[in-house]
Order: sequence, then structure tokens, then C-alpha cells
Amino acid sequence: MPIFNDTKVAFADKTDAQLRKAYWMFKMIEQPALTSLGTSILNFTVHNNFPFVTGIVKNTLFEQFCGGETREESMKVVKQLFKRGVGSIFDYSIEGKEDEETFDAVCKEIKDIVRFSVGNPAIPFIVFKPTAFGRIDLYEAVGKGAELTTSQKEEWERVVRRFDEVCSLCHENDKKVMVDAEETWMQDAADRLCEEMMEKYNQQKPIVWNTIQMYRTKRLEYMEEHLQRAREKNYFIGYKIVRGAYMEKERARAAEKGYEDPIQPNKEASDKNYNAGIDFVMNHLDKVSAFFGTHNEVSSELIMDKMKAKSLENGNPHVYFGQLYGMSDNITFYLSDKGYNVAKYLPYGPVKDVVPYLTRRAQENTSVAGQTGRELGLIKKELERRKKQ
Repeated sequence: MPIFNDTKVAFADKTDAQLRKAYWMFKMIEQPALTSLGTSILNFTVHNNFPFVTGIVKNTLFEQFCGGETREESMKVVKQLFKRGVGSIFDYSIEGKEDEETFDAVCKEIKDIVRFSVGNPAIPFIVFKPTAFGRIDLYEAVGKGAELTTSQKEEWERVVRRFDEVCSLCHENDKKVMVDAEETWMQDAADRLCEEMMEKYNQQKPIVWNTIQMYRTKRLEYMEEHLQRAREKNYFIGYKIVRGAYMEKERARAAEKGYEDPIQPNKEASDKNYNAGIDFVMNHLDKVSAFFGTHNEVSSELIMDKMKAKSLENGNPHVYFGQLYGMSDNITFYLSDKGYNVAKYLPYGPVKDVVPYLTRRAQENTSVAGQTGRELGLIKKELERRKKQ
């Protein structure tokens, strides 16, 4: 039996009713046209304060993919996951706002998460998105080396300050912090900022971790060059290794603006690049630690095989696995059952503010080949297993 097919382990914490609800929801998500129409209606109704819709969302999509509306509310999920050896990464999932007041408020929230999680091994990482601290257009301008106006320079200084305040607080409290990756046209500036933070705060061990999207071209070359810089400046690297989530948007923008497509030509090339990223990390564990964010069973098993080949214990502190809450429990709980370091991204926030995240999650599930089908198949298998007991 394939190692990630043990549904009894995967769904040990779920009731029959919860599994049936999840099955119904993934079944809806499986239909691209229905998902597209549903997410449009959902965004409109929630934005316009239809209270009954908010209630429906909270009891369906929100319940499946989020921990709660607040950190305190989410702690029930955190404790339940940690009982089974799975960490939680609070993801304050507010998206789509671009004003200084919001940037400051989110920065404060991230710092509050750091303080909230101090001394709690159930929350091993802090995470934030670069665009939670500054405008994407500003990152793009900085990345291109454009001449900034005085106000833009001041604005960028505030972005750098927010990064530094969070990274400094994590360093003081021995908490690891991951910076998510976003669109390619803003990533150069984010990469450089992450490197600055690593040089400052990763002198003893990796506190600051950058995210590498392996569905992009030239990322392996970046990692190799970055490692050389880290060796020269004598600091440690932390990477979250993912495939990526902006493929359609990236391809469309490249075609519209007439520049080289930054995305791998097909899934096979992306998978090959991801596997090369695994090799890169495993060959440089003296300097590089990695959090492998993946819902791919083949990649997960490959990482395990590489660890075994290098005689690394399952709980080696340089290697983490991660999945999103509400998905791929078959991978998460198998890994935790075998003593690997594994954590779930646990989004939280007011239902209305988290809807953009939820609709993106639904659309990604529709577009990722086989993902929704796998979830449905596993849930169905477990329900049938329980019937036979």
C-alpha cells in the first residue's frame, strides 16, 4: 500500500459528519465553472455585508481551511494538531489592502503573534507576506533599481523597518520567521531584503527564512549564488521550498508585456526543479535548512528517502515538512506519526477579510491537477472503511 494512503491515520480526528461536509465541499470545488461563479458571488455578497452568507462561509470554506477568526479561537485547532505532533503556523490572511495604516496594523499583528507564540513549541514558525508590509508596485520599482522619489524612499524605509522589527523580535525570542514569496516582478526586492535580514539575524542559526518558488525558472541558480554570499558573510540560510501559486497570472503578464515567461514550461519541469531544490538542500545542510511546503506525495517520499540515505534522523532540525490546514492530511499525519518535523499553515482572521484567501484557495484547488480528486478519494475511502467496521 502506498505510504500516504492510510486514511485511518489521516482522519483520526474527524467525525463522519465532518468528513461528509468536507466531501461535499471538495465536490463543489471540483467543478471549475461552479467554483468561478461561486467565488465571484461570494466576494460580492460578503463585501456587501450579507450576514447570512458570512454565516454559511464560516461553517463551510472557513471551517475547512481556517483555524478561527482570532488567534485565541484558533488555539483549539493548534492544540488538537499538536497532540498528534503537528505544529501550526499562524497565517494572518488579510489580503488586498494597500494603505500605510493597514501595513502598520498587520505588522503589529505579526509581532503580537511572535509574543503570543513564545515558549510554545506547537507554533514553530511565524510567517508574513512582503505585500502585507508594503505596496507591490514599490517592491517592483526597488527591485528594478528605479530612481525613487523622496516620498517613495520614505515609504521603502517604512517597509524595511517593518521587516526589521519582526525579524528582530523573532531573533530576541528564538522564533523562526518565514517570508512568503509572491509575484515574480516584486520578488527581487523581497529576496534582497530577506538576505539583509539573514545577514543580520542568522549568524548563529536560521531565524529568517525566505521562500523559493520552484515553478519559476532560474531559482536554483539564485540559491547557488545566495549560498556563496552566505558563506562569504558567514550566516545561515533558511528556505521554504514550494512549487508556486501564481502560474496563470505570471504567464498572462509575461505575454501582455512581452518578456520571457518566468514559469517552467510544464508540470514535469516544475517537479524536476523542485526535486533539484531538494538535492540542493540535502547537499548543503551545514549551511541551509529547509521547510518543504508540498502536497505532493512523490516529493514528500523523495525527501524522506534522501534523509535516510544521509542517515539523518526523522526529526532532524534542518528539515521540515508543511501542508495547508484542511488539505493533504494523509501526508501530514503520516509524517507526524513517523516523527518527522511537520506543520500546517493555519490561516485566521475575520471571515469577511479572509474571503479573498478562501476564494483563491478554492480556485487553486480547481486548477492543480488531481489535488481535489485526491482529497475526495481519500475521504470516500475513509467513510467506506468506517462503514465496514
